[in-house]
Amino acid sequence: MPLYIRDDEVDELAIKLQHLTGTATKTQVVRLALEREIIRLEAARPLEERIARSMALADAMGAGEGDFDMKAFTDEMWET
Repeated sequence: MPLYIRDDEVDELAIKLQHLTGTATKTQVVRLALEREIIRLEAARPLEERIARSMALADAMGAGEGDFDMKAFTDEMWET
């Protein structure tokens, strides 16, 4: 699907960024800019928001066994 930029100022910005990044096309530079902006915005989200899904999965798993002996488990696994 072709990329059409109808705003002259946006087109100039895309060309300038294309030259600064050394990308071959405006499509590539727009992709790069969008990817970087997504990464920046995701990193700016509060930690609680970013780990909410993981915390929900951990809660769904439950507390587990309180008397689990990791050393015994590892020894058994490695047959020591």
